[in-house]
Amino acid sequence: MNPKPPIAKKIPKALEKHGDVRIDPYYWLNERENPDVIAYLEAENSYYREMTAHTKEFQGTLFQEMKSRIKEDDTSVPYKLNGYYYLTRYEEGKEYPIHARKEGNLEAREEILFNCNEMAEGHDFFNLRGISVSPDNTLAAFGVDTVSRRQYTIQIKNLKTGEIYPDKIENTTGTTAWSSDNKTLFYTKKDPVTLRSDRIFKHRLGTPVAQDEEVFHEKDETFNTFVYKTKSREYIVIGSSSTMTSEYRILKADDPNGSFTVFCPRERGLEYEINHYGSHFYILTNKDGATNFKLMRCAVDSTSSEYWEEFIAHRSEVLLEDVEMFRDHYVITERERGLTKMRIVRWDGTNSYYLPFASETYVAGPFTNLDFNTDKLRFFYNAMTSPYAIIEYHMETGEQEILKEQEVLGGKFNKDNYQSKRVWAGTQDGKKVPISLVYRKDTPLDGTSPLLQYAYGSYGSTIDPYFSSVRLSLLDRGFIYAISHVRGGEYLGRPWYEGGRLLNKKNTFTDFIDCSRYLIENGYTSPERLYAIGGSAGGLLMGAVINMAPELYNGVIAAVPFVDVVTTMLDDSIPLTTGEYDEWGNPNKKEYYSYIKSYSPYDNLEAKAYPHMYVSTGLHDSQVQYWEPAKWVAKLRELKTNGNQLFLDINMEAGHGGASGRFEALKETAKEYAFILDLEGKVP
Repeated sequence: MNPKPPIAKKIPKALEKHGDVRIDPYYWLNERENPDVIAYLEAENSYYREMTAHTKEFQGTLFQEMKSRIKEDDTSVPYKLNGYYYLTRYEEGKEYPIHARKEGNLEAREEILFNCNEMAEGHDFFNLRGISVSPDNTLAAFGVDTVSRRQYTIQIKNLKTGEIYPDKIENTTGTTAWSSDNKTLFYTKKDPVTLRSDRIFKHRLGTPVAQDEEVFHEKDETFNTFVYKTKSREYIVIGSSSTMTSEYRILKADDPNGSFTVFCPRERGLEYEINHYGSHFYILTNKDGATNFKLMRCAVDSTSSEYWEEFIAHRSEVLLEDVEMFRDHYVITERERGLTKMRIVRWDGTNSYYLPFASETYVAGPFTNLDFNTDKLRFFYNAMTSPYAIIEYHMETGEQEILKEQEVLGGKFNKDNYQSKRVWAGTQDGKKVPISLVYRKDTPLDGTSPLLQYAYGSYGSTIDPYFSSVRLSLLDRGFIYAISHVRGGEYLGRPWYEGGRLLNKKNTFTDFIDCSRYLIENGYTSPERLYAIGGSAGGLLMGAVINMAPELYNGVIAAVPFVDVVTTMLDDSIPLTTGEYDEWGNPNKKEYYSYIKSYSPYDNLEAKAYPHMYVSTGLHDSQVQYWEPAKWVAKLRELKTNGNQLFLDINMEAGHGGASGRFEALKETAKEYAFILDLEGKVP
C-alpha cells in the first residue's frame, strides 16, 4: 500500500496590490528557520523516497552508466598566459578538479596551485572560482563557496611558498582583477540580503581587509556591478549592467591609486561591451537601433558615444555575438538563422574569411584565447551526435589541429548510430520555431517513441544543440531528445529575445506548446509518451505549459522552478529581484502586475488533471528560493484531480546549481531519468 502524500497546512495570507487581493494559503513555507517548514520538507523527501524506492537500484545503474562514459583522469587543454601553461585535471574517483601550471613549456615540472579535493574535505558543497594570478606570477587570488549561495570568500595564496594568507574577504562574487603593481586587487562585494553585486573595493596586500577602500557603489537596484582586466592587460574595467542597459568605468592598470573614469554614461536601453586594442577601444553595441548589434570604435582618450565610429555595420538578419582581439587579427562571432559563424579578419585588411562549418545542428565558438600575441585561434565545436572538440586554428596558414576531443568511454558509443536534424514548428502567430532533434537511427518515427522536450527561453540565453554523453542513457533506451529554441532565447537574434520578454512573455510558453503539437502531429511522439523538462526560468516555462496544455504531456520535470512570479517580483528583499524587472516587468506597475499574474504558474493552478511531475529544489538556493516549488507542489496536491505522481525532492545541503561534485550532479540527472523511464515501464 502506497504512503499518503504529505499535506501542507493552510494559513491563509492576504496579499494586496493595485486593489487586487490574492489569498496565499502556503505563504508560511518561506520561514526557513520554522521547524514546521523543515518538517514538511522532510516529509516530502520521505514520500519521494518511499514512492520511488523501486527505482533506487535503477538510479544507481543509470549513475554508473553515465559515469562510465566519462574519462575520470581527464585533463583540460593547457592555455598559455604570461609565460606559464595553465591546466585543470581530474584524478580517477575524485569529485573535484586540480588546478596546476607549468613554466615555459609542457614538459616542465607541474606546480599544483589548488587541489579542490583536499579543500572540499568536510564540506557538503564546495566550489572554487575566479583564480587570478598576479602579473609577476607569484600570487593567486581565489574565491570559495561552501554553502551554495554564490557568496564567495576571497583569499590570496603565495605560489612560491604555498602559504595562504590569513586575510579573508567575505561575501564577494569570487572574481578579482590585479593591478600592474602586484599589490593591489580589485573585487566585487554583494549586498548581504539581496545578494546583488553592488560595490567594488580595492585591497592592498599587507593591509587589513577592514581598511579596503570602496571605489564604486552601484546604487541603482536594477543593476549589478563587476570588475575585470582587459585582455591587453592595460586597463582595469568596472562594469555595471541591467538586463538592457550597461555602463563602464576604466582605469589604467599601472595606476591603481588613480580614479576610474566613466567610459560612456548609461542611457536607458543602450547596451555596450568594450575591448581594448592599441590606441582604440572597440565597442559591441546596440546604439542607434542596432537590434542585432554592431561594432564601433573610439580613441582611448575620447570614449563618450559621440566619438564612436562604425567599424562593422548592423545587419538585421545577423546577430553579432562576440569579438576576439589578437595582435594581427580579430575574430567576429556571428549567428545567422540560429547557426554560429566565425569570421577571421586581419587588422591590415589584407584577408577576411569564414571558418567552414558544414552540419546544420552544430555548436561552435571561441575557446580560451588569453594570449594576445599569437596567430592561433582556439575554438570549440560539437553537434548533438559529435562529442565536444577543442581545435587550434592557425589564422595565417589555415592549418588546424584538434587539441582535444571528448572521449566517450565504455566502448558502446558510435556517432554513426545517431541522427540529428533541425525542424521548424509553426506558431499561433505565424512564426517558425526551430527544434533540434537527436535520436538513434533505429528509433521509430511513427508516433510510438517517447520524447523528452527541453527549453529555457529567458534572458536571451541561447540553448545550442550540444552533445551530451549523459543523454545517451535516454537515446539508447529509445527516446528522442528535442531542444525547442523558443522566443525569450536569442537563437534567432535579439528580436527573438524581445519577442519573449516583458509583455511578450507568453510567446515563450505558446512556442513550447506549438513545438509539442508539431512533434506529435509529425509522428515523433504522442501525448502518452511526451515528456517536458526545464529548470529555473525553464521551470517557470514548465509551470506555465502544464496550466495551459496539460493534456499534451505524460510527465514533466521542473528543476528549481521559478513559479511564484508575482510574489517574488514584489519582494525586493529577495536576492536578485530588482535586477529582474527588465526581464519580467515591475509588478509595482499595474500593467505588469496584471500580465505576470495572468501566467504565473502558482497563481493559475486550478482543479484539473495534471501530468506526472518531478520537482526538485535546494534549501539554500539563492536564485529561486526553495519555498516557490514547495508552495507550488502543496497547491498542486490540493487541486489536481487525477492520481498522477507528484514528487518534491529537496536537497537540504545545496543551492541553485545542485550538487557540486562532477559525479554527484550525475546522481540528480539519474533521478530525473529514472522518473520518466519508470513512467515508460523501462525500469527493470
